[in-house]
Amino acid sequence: MYFLGTRLIITGVTLFLVSVLSFGAFSLIPGDPVSVTLGIEASDEQIAAMRRDLGLDRSIPVQYCRWMGRFLSGNLGKSLRFRGASISEMIQERMPVTLTLASLSLLLICLIAIPTALAAAYKEGSFLDRAVNTLSTITIALPGFFLGVLFIWVFGLILKCFVPGGYVPYQEDLIGFVGYLLFPALAIAIPNAAVVIKFLRGSLLQQLKSDYVRTAYSKGASRIRVLYAHVLKNACIPALTVLGMIIGEIFSGSIVIEQVFTIPGIGRLLIAAITSRDYPVIQPLVLYMATMVILANTLVDIGIQMLDPRIRIH
Repeated sequence: MYFLGTRLIITGVTLFLVSVLSFGAFSLIPGDPVSVTLGIEASDEQIAAMRRDLGLDRSIPVQYCRWMGRFLSGNLGKSLRFRGASISEMIQERMPVTLTLASLSLLLICLIAIPTALAAAYKEGSFLDRAVNTLSTITIALPGFFLGVLFIWVFGLILKCFVPGGYVPYQEDLIGFVGYLLFPALAIAIPNAAVVIKFLRGSLLQQLKSDYVRTAYSKGASRIRVLYAHVLKNACIPALTVLGMIIGEIFSGSIVIEQVFTIPGIGRLLIAAITSRDYPVIQPLVLYMATMVILANTLVDIGIQMLDPRIRIH
């Protein structure tokens, strides 16, 4: 309980600092979003009126308190670029898409990395082990957007496995929605799975040299039983730490992948808002994505603590 309480306090403080940075960074960026929105022909009176409506004529601390109040209440105001559309509604519409893409990517990472690392460790020094090591080294260097373009070309245009640009909303067809997200999720998952394979394989081989493994062998346990029943749990601890770091890569990678596959998620909305200096949209989006990454890392730390209570994460 002490660990859980301490970790939750640290998470709360981190979220507060991230909110301050998210708000402050965009407040200090040169340029006036009001002038960009109204255009060069707007009068000083129009600019002053809009700044007053948005609360930009007040001090930075007052603006931050008002912004956090709206953020916590779920009333994020109106967009400057999208003709006064509700920011809360835009986020609620797109957030399930990005979360599904990120969750599917994370699931694929686990499904690819764990069996592959186990097979490589089981056949240490074999052709399979060397092939896994070589392929993981190559795929680590491949950017997600390149894999995305490659998948569109091979699986979309040549093999006709999906229709490029034929996104299906989850409200209309859930199976078609998940099916379309499969290849974008693979583009995100493959380079990150290669990182997990590297760490998990090394951790498995290190654990196989431990005394408790020799004791298990002396009792007649086979190598595959030792791997699954004894080694995997201990070897997953370093891999979980890496997985927590990768979660941030998943969310940042989804921003580019959503553009490549024309997926109407948070990342695509964020890029559109950045190009038009729509700060009322950018600030909550950055905070939402940072919150997801921080909460995911908190869950990873709790998972590591549950796997091995002797570990203390501060």
